[in-house]
Formats: sequence, C-alpha cells, structure tokens
Amino acid sequence: MDFTTLELRYVGGLGKGKGMAYSMKADQMPDPDANPGFGGAVRMQLSSDALFTWLALTPDKFWVNLNPDQPNKVMDARFGRTDAGRVLLEADLEMKRDFSEAVNPDKHAGAKVYWDTAPRRDGMPCFPGVRMWIEPKPAQVREQDGGIYILDAPLKVSTQWLDVDYTVPGSTECKDLSDAEKKAIERSVAANVMPLVEERVNTDPDYADLRAVYTARVAAEYIRQQDAKKATDFRAIIDSDDVSAWPLRDPHQDWTREQVWNRYMDSIKKGIEWFELKYGGKVYNQGVGGVDFSKQPKRNIPEAQFVAQNRDLDTTTANSRKSDDTSYRDLDTLYLGAGPADGGSDEDPGGDPSPRPTPTPSDTGRPSDPPSSPAPDPTGPGDDGATPPPGNRPDPDGGLADTGSDTPVGLLIGLAAVLAAAGGALTWWMRRRRTASGDR
Repeated sequence: MDFTTLELRYVGGLGKGKGMAYSMKADQMPDPDANPGFGGAVRMQLSSDALFTWLALTPDKFWVNLNPDQPNKVMDARFGRTDAGRVLLEADLEMKRDFSEAVNPDKHAGAKVYWDTAPRRDGMPCFPGVRMWIEPKPAQVREQDGGIYILDAPLKVSTQWLDVDYTVPGSTECKDLSDAEKKAIERSVAANVMPLVEERVNTDPDYADLRAVYTARVAAEYIRQQDAKKATDFRAIIDSDDVSAWPLRDPHQDWTREQVWNRYMDSIKKGIEWFELKYGGKVYNQGVGGVDFSKQPKRNIPEAQFVAQNRDLDTTTANSRKSDDTSYRDLDTLYLGAGPADGGSDEDPGGDPSPRPTPTPSDTGRPSDPPSSPAPDPTGPGDDGATPPPGNRPDPDGGLADTGSDTPVGLLIGLAAVLAAAGGALTWWMRRRRTASGDR
C-alpha cells in the first residue's frame, strides 16, 4: 500500500456508545516487493488528529494567512498547535513556490501569454500582485448505509488582486493600475497560470498531507451534523476548543507559525524563480518569490449515480472494516478500516494514542461568484480567544449543506469554502532592471 495516498473515505455507525466506523483508501505500490509501502501509522495518525481538530475547534479558526502587511495575523493560536494547522500553513507557502515556477515564461506557454498581454508601464509588463488561496470544489458524497462515502474531494486554486503596503527594496511595481487593469490581471492569471498550480495541488505528493486533512474535514462536518440530530460519542469534543489531545507530533513538535513566516519573508526578499523579461528593447531580471477551512461544501449524488460509478464500493467499504486490507474491483486501490461491532463500544474516540508512533517526515482556487471568506482580518496570533475574522465571517455550522440519501443536493454558492491562503496570500515579486548590455 502506498501510504502517501491514504485518505479517509467513509465514516458511519455513529451513536452514543458506538464510537465510529471508518474506511480509508490508498493506492497500491507498483512493485511492493522492491519498494514496499511504509509510514502507514503516521498517515493514519495525521488523518485521525485532523478529524478531531476539525471537531474540537469552531470553524472560524480554520484559516491561515501569509501577508507581508500582517505579521501578527498568521493563524489562530490554538489551530497553530496542531498538525492540521501546520499542514495548511506549509501548503500555503508551497503553493507560492509553485506559482513562482508556473509564471516563468521560459518554462510554460501560459506564463508567456500572461507577460505578453499584461498591462504595461514604460514598455514593461506589470507583474501580478495577487493573492492566492485554495478552496474546496464541491465534494461528491453519498450518504447511505448509516454513514457517508467521500467519493471525490477536489481542490481549487483561486486568485485575486491584492494591494499591499509592503514593497521589496529595489523592486519596480505598477502602483497606478486602474481597477480595470487589476481585473484584467486577475483574469489572465486565472486563465494562464493557475490551472498548472491547481493540478499540482490536486495530484502532487507535496500536497498529499493537505488532501488527507481535507477529506478528514468533510468527514468531521458529517459527524457534526449527525451529532446535532442525536448525541454521539463526539459531543463533548465538538466545539470544545480543546485540542490538547491532538498536538503537533514528532518530528514536528517544535514547529511554529513564526518559522514559516520567516521563510516566507526570506523568499520575498531573495526571490525563488528567476528569469529574464525582454520588452521594448529593455531586459529585466525578474524574481518571484492563506488556508481557510471555515466552510466545506459538498454535493450528495443520487443513488443511481452512486451505484453506476462506484460499483461494489459499499461492499468493499464494509469488508475493509473486517480484514487487513481489501482490494477494490481488482484495481490498484486498497481500502482498510475499523469500527465497533454493531453492539457498540465503550471506547473513547479521542485522546493521544499509546504507544505514540514516531513519524517520518512527509514532503513538505475562487468560484465564479466571490467566495464566502476570501480575505480574513483575524486577531493576532497571541489571542487564544480568537474571534471570527471580520472579513471571513464563516458559517458557524461549518457550511456543510444538508443532504439526504435519496435527493442530490447541489452546491450552494454561498457555502463556497475558502481553504487556503484566505487572507492576503500574496504572491511576492522582486524586479531588478538592467540594460540590454547586461548592466545590473
């Protein structure tokens, strides 16, 4: 089993004294004899801790923010003491690195289209001073058999113009852009650059942890909904604001949001991806240097579609809770799971496992209508009693649309979830001018 692909894909069997049944999906290793999978305990620990983090903290805390104008508003203090929070902030920074590479015109045709068509000043194209954030597309789910099947949980990378006061020393910026020019830059970046970044977020191993904690977020919202209807074993955990049982784990136990902030600012000053721009007889040496989970939309698919597209998944999921691993339809996909017997269990679903595993380090988009929370203005990182960011104002219920087992529920635009870099996730730039003859 390729444990780097392990994600929670079913939860159910909820009720007082019943704990929870679950099933997780992972790909098979192409050659397990020569290259066996490892790290399963670490991946399962991450998904488990993330699930309980999403339950324990209120949704207004599920954001991160890297903005050079807001060093004291990186993320909520409690969220910053969890691996779920760590994963979101690291993914935000990783996305900026990927954007830096994706906008290199020497590597990508879309990037060249952007530079060739961007608004200009003195003959040179203006760089895109935009923020980016990752947000969920509607997760496809099926609610039946006393639980929820998470069939697909895609992510989207969005962008929007962002004015900031911070200026990289020595850079040349287009400070007099009109609103129309800013909108044109937004559209061009979204069309020519972001598709590549979005593909990486959804497929690249560097974002595997992000995808794992997001599917746990979908599952957590289902548990919240069910507990609101009838008490489950999770009631004392939900909205308790106590995440002490699910802390940052080895080897990340000393991780801090300030470390990421410092790396971010260092990248702004030094640049990441360097390339030349040649326009109007001049040459420029160009350098390019938040995650919010407050809501989570889903679309419940009808039974006929579930059966047609996911044949035998219900049986495979049920079997995965009884055997070590279960193959799905002879594909290179495995399911494994667990859960209490039908008679229930007195086990506490929370807490710190014992013995604790020793993990190995893992590698470290906006809808057509404006997202519900693209620009939080959160309280400072030292404020343990953080209130909902004024610019964010998330749905206190977590934004998971009501679903039924028989009727598909379409995405409600108002529930669009802003997942990453919600507050001023700035793309950073340095531009150094030199003459065509090579003078810097």
